[in-house]
Order: sequence, then structure tokens, then C-alpha cells
Amino acid sequence: MVNPGKRMNILQQLLSLRQGPGAAILPPEITRIHLHFAKRWNNGHMGPRRFWRECLPRLKFWNPAVPMLVNRTDDNSSPAKMSIYFRQEALDSNKPSTLISKFNSLPLAQQAHSSIKNEYPAPEPEEGERVVTIDMRQVHSETILKEFMAKTGATIVEPTFDELAEMTNIKQREQKAALDRAVMRKYIDDRKREERMLAIARQEAEAIRLANQ
Repeated sequence: MVNPGKRMNILQQLLSLRQGPGAAILPPEITRIHLHFAKRWNNGHMGPRRFWRECLPRLKFWNPAVPMLVNRTDDNSSPAKMSIYFRQEALDSNKPSTLISKFNSLPLAQQAHSSIKNEYPAPEPEEGERVVTIDMRQVHSETILKEFMAKTGATIVEPTFDELAEMTNIKQREQKAALDRAVMRKYIDDRKREERMLAIARQEAEAIRLANQ
């Protein structure tokens, strides 16, 4: 049986993935998303890094069929750019998308994937695609997300009643845990202070004993 504390941590992680900045459903016209930025945060690449770490996992959770590639480079002077690819042709639910079949036609090992060696820069749009870009350099992650939502027309996923209740419970547990840590820290500090004072008293008593011999 799973430990209750471990189970609660797993549920908290799942809730964090389902809700928060980036929890949104993309319109069917979006075929893929590509991010390019540097591995290190300096020179204006902090915002893209935070968007990648905090928002992109939620976008992928809610849109698992949309390829989302991240191409990073060692060059911090390079641009930080997001490329959003849109299908120009009308989507017919009764016909398979020719664009999707193009993307997946190569063997898996030969398909583009995320890279930390600048191996896969943003490709040119395929026939029947258009691309919209977002300049992410020197931009906060919140602003990047706001522009992303505006340009894609994504729909924010609102938490359910149960999720709101669980989020409230998590917040209350975090507050209680912080209070418990503060109480324990004070107890430990008091014990250490008492031990130091006792050690000083013992040293003084020993010095007096030696002086009176």
C-alpha cells in the first residue's frame, strides 16, 4: 500500500501539472510549437527558461498530440524565439491531416526532437502551414504566456470544484507545514542556545575550580 504522505505528494504533483500557468487547450489549427533559447539564463534568456519549465509541461499535458520541441544553444547572444505553426487548410474531422502525416512519416530516430546542442532550429513552415513567432528575449514568462494565449486563441482550463477544494487543502497544509517548521526551528535554536550557555557555565566553573586549587 502506498504511504499516505507519498500518495499526497503524487496527487499534489498531478494537480500542479493539471492547473496553473499554461493549463490551456489549443485550437485544432495548431500543428506544432517550437522554442529556441539559450541553456543559461543570462542575457535575457530567463523568461524563456521559466516558460519552458513552468508553462510548457502543462501545455503538453492538455495537448499531448501537438509536437512541442525545445532547441537550446550555448550561445547566449542568440535570439530567444517561439514559433507557433498553424494549419491554413480547413480541418475536416473525416479526413486525416496531411500535415500530421508528413511530420510522422520519418522513422522515430530521424524525426526532429528537442536538443541542447542547437541541432533542430525552427523549420520553415510546410505547405499548408503558416508560422507566428514570439520574441521571448528579455521578456518575463508571464508576458510570454499572455502573448502566447492571445496569438493562439487557446482556452484556459478552469479547475473543477474538487480541484479547487484540493488546492485549498494543499495551501492549508503548506501553511501548517511552514508553521511547524518555524516551531521546530525555534525549539532547535533554543536547545542550542541553552547548550552553549551550559558549556560556558561549565568552563567558568572549571576555571574557578582551577584558580582555587
